[in-house]
Amino acid sequence: MSLAKKYIFCALISLLILAGDKLLAQSETEKKADIFTAKNSVHSEILGNSGGYALNYGRILHQKNRMKLWGSAGFSLRRRGSSEPIFSAHWIPYFPAEITVFLGKSKHNLELGAGFYTLRNRSYTVDESLPKFIREEIHWDQFILARIGYRYQKPEGGFFFRAAYTPGIQFFNSETRGKEVFYSPFLIGISLGYSF
Repeated sequence: MSLAKKYIFCALISLLILAGDKLLAQSETEKKADIFTAKNSVHSEILGNSGGYALNYGRILHQKNRMKLWGSAGFSLRRRGSSEPIFSAHWIPYFPAEITVFLGKSKHNLELGAGFYTLRNRSYTVDESLPKFIREEIHWDQFILARIGYRYQKPEGGFFFRAAYTPGIQFFNSETRGKEVFYSPFLIGISLGYSF
């Protein structure tokens, strides 16, 4: 092999080694961009998985490449006004929880998941055998919802926003209401919060 061919051969090998290192460095940089360092969040949700409104805490439980597994739990109170003489005003606690997967490699993501919330409700019926003629039944109603939506969240944290279509099934566990089940196909949910 001539000296010129040896130089060309060495130059090509060096170029391939440098190009390979450059390609590997680029893919590692892209992988680092996929990793969300802000794993915690606090947010408020209107409608959707809250049934009205709720304050929630969420966390990224697992992440790999473009997929992030996220869970959240929250709380809200709703005031139910009085209906004299049947019942006085009282507060109803709501407890939402949700698990979702969001897919994307930057701040714009597709979000898919399922949510659940339960509430401690009361039903009242007229019962002439009781001293005040009113029977109060305390029961827990449940709601199961799906989520298909958009999620804006920066990997390094800050403001985040979610908007989703959230159809659901409602289970009313009251003896007086006959343990009814309803399907609600036209529900939406919006969340605003901060990730850190």
